[in-house]
Amino acid sequence: MRETGGERGAGVNRSPNRPGFASALRFATELVAWVATPWALAGHSVLLAVASVVVLIALPTIFATPGDKAQVIVPVPGYVTIGLALLHMVAAAVASWLAWPLPAAVAVWILVAASVLAELPRWRRLLSTGAADRAR
Repeated sequence: MRETGGERGAGVNRSPNRPGFASALRFATELVAWVATPWALAGHSVLLAVASVVVLIALPTIFATPGDKAQVIVPVPGYVTIGLALLHMVAAAVASWLAWPLPAAVAVWILVAASVLAELPRWRRLLSTGAADRAR
């Protein structure tokens, strides 16, 4: 189906999970968490390092809020999706501090702060969607 210029300007068919700046920051933060967390844990236990990556990748893959992700395996309320995002942000911030030199850790903290600020509109939407579902 062809989209006309008027539809494009009116924002028709705009998905809430459409990639954008906040999505890019969130993905960058997830990547840092996936790398820094096992890096920080490897000195203590290789098994724990591997388990950390499995948990950080598997949880958001399995659990998602309907309408926020294209395919949902196990539907969860918005606050769970927010919690999973925060888990990645905390993992990235803490693990980078433990695993990498100070300049790299500071860069990760700036990334996490930018990601939190960019995610606020999405988090408000996730929380308001959950409240509307509970009211029904």
